[in-house]
Amino acid sequence: MSSKKSGKRATANERPTTLGALKQTDYTPRTVKEELRGNLKIALAKGQRLFPGILGYERTVIPGVVNALLAGHDFILLGLRGQAKTRILRALVHFLDEEVPVLEGAELNDDPLAPISTWGQRRIAEMGDDTPISWLHREERYTEKLATPDVSIADLLGDIDPIKAATRKLTFADPEVIHFGIIPRSNRGIFAVNELPDLAPRIQVGLFNILEEHDLQIRGFPVRIPLDLLMTFSANPEDYTNRGTIITPLKDRISSQILTHYPRDLDVAAEITRQEAWIDRGTNGVVITDEVRMLVEEITAAARDSDLIDQASGVSARVAISALELLTSNLERRSIQTQDEAVHARLCDLHMLLPAITGKVEMVYEGEQKGPEVVAEQIIGQAIKKVFDQRFPAVGKEVGSGGEDDTGPYAGIVAWFAAGGSITLSDELAFDEFESALDQVPGLLELASQHSAERYQRALAAEIILEGLRQNLKLAREDLDSQVSYKELVKFQLLKPRGGRRDDEGIN
Repeated sequence: MSSKKSGKRATANERPTTLGALKQTDYTPRTVKEELRGNLKIALAKGQRLFPGILGYERTVIPGVVNALLAGHDFILLGLRGQAKTRILRALVHFLDEEVPVLEGAELNDDPLAPISTWGQRRIAEMGDDTPISWLHREERYTEKLATPDVSIADLLGDIDPIKAATRKLTFADPEVIHFGIIPRSNRGIFAVNELPDLAPRIQVGLFNILEEHDLQIRGFPVRIPLDLLMTFSANPEDYTNRGTIITPLKDRISSQILTHYPRDLDVAAEITRQEAWIDRGTNGVVITDEVRMLVEEITAAARDSDLIDQASGVSARVAISALELLTSNLERRSIQTQDEAVHARLCDLHMLLPAITGKVEMVYEGEQKGPEVVAEQIIGQAIKKVFDQRFPAVGKEVGSGGEDDTGPYAGIVAWFAAGGSITLSDELAFDEFESALDQVPGLLELASQHSAERYQRALAAEIILEGLRQNLKLAREDLDSQVSYKELVKFQLLKPRGGRRDDEGIN
């Protein structure tokens, strides 16, 4: 939108400040949906990235949103938690004009050339071309409301204000006694309702006219106020049964329903986590490798595949984000305590990620019986086993048999534990001590070096081997606070655990 015939953007000092000055420019009113459609077409023609920061939706969700905007549709984003629904809705403001003129002091953001409120019409009738105007930035033209059961029609649409009537000596027949709600105050902008099913059915009925006839009716007033809005909504399918529903007539009036989804590729999921997680702490020496990032994503993927997790509720992308932040914090803590020059992630650090998992997933009945921490440990174990199976030789049945036919790559490792060997690892050990503990197991570091010769990566590979053997029931593991101990499986199962969990509680 330009306020000068030359087409150049007006500066703050050049912008018209009165109705008369505005009329001297080339300003032409456009509806919100016309603005969105026009500016979107320009962005498409230039090949611009439409929704920066939104990853994994390039061929699915984003085309659906673009088509809805080009069609002038009000729409709803329907998907599980943590699927960037709100972020997409908030990004729509970038397709609005940078600024639009409004009557100064208008509650409904009246267009100076076409005021819809009684106040605005009277103002222009009194002052004519001297009516002052101001400019509304596009960031101020987005409003959202979290739907809750206690939201009322007055909150959304408005009601009669007896105090206004008394102080201004107006009769209740005068439209200026109306106190407008949040929706009419969003006129000439975008209004979003988050978690729509939480809105009581009788309140949802109040949205019918706005979506279909694009007008507003309050109480018994015969006056209709034509609003200029893009109405958008978000909802979680789980809400349909747990907390409420979207009534059928309202769904019919929402022109487009767009389904969101979780990342379909681990690389995309890792990029989302990299973008959102706060891991640049300014702590020297803390290193999060790509291998560890992908392991964190594997944990989230394992949670989405687990039969112990309620998949109808979903596993949010915030699980991986929070987990990576907690992992960084644990490395930061170890860096301060040990003063190591470089601090890399260990598998025994993953125990500290439980708070990022247990509070963000809903269990089915069997999962509740096991307990959230046991389920979370099991999910972490499944993720490590997947990494082990992808990168290391398969574990044969002969491994650990003790016979002459035991020739697998892990035979010496299992035999050492069978002879009574055990090691204890901790996330609090300095790296030299940690590496020395791993070196107690004959052949372990040599086998791990086939994966990586670099010290820190070799140590992580050694841990993955131990955990892979444990997941394949060749070793036992006992957890106690921040320590894990690997032992022979058979003897350990015969012992009654003291303070630690039984090894088989965290394995499929």
